[in-house]
Amino acid sequence: MGEKPASKQARLHAIVHGRVQGVNFRYATLQAADRLRLTGWVANRWNGTVETVAEGPSGDLETFLSFLHRGPPSAWVDRVDANWQAATGEFTDFRVQFI
Repeated sequence: MGEKPASKQARLHAIVHGRVQGVNFRYATLQAADRLRLTGWVANRWNGTVETVAEGPSGDLETFLSFLHRGPPSAWVDRVDANWQAATGEFTDFRVQFI
């Protein structure tokens, strides 16, 4: 029997709304992405939201999106605007970005 083929690579761009700044959301997102071996970035935005772009296997990105809907224990997520795209392969790791 052969190995299961790798999941299709994809890109997730998400904006997380709610009480998501000042509650370690970026750090928890970084940890979640590292556990899933995703690449990309996460950043606080001027309007109080958190923005993230992540690339990896589509199944792992679904898991990552589930995390974004919950966030760390002290966060309160109202909604997540998610946009799926084709992976570009432009990232080598996942990091906190300052925009």
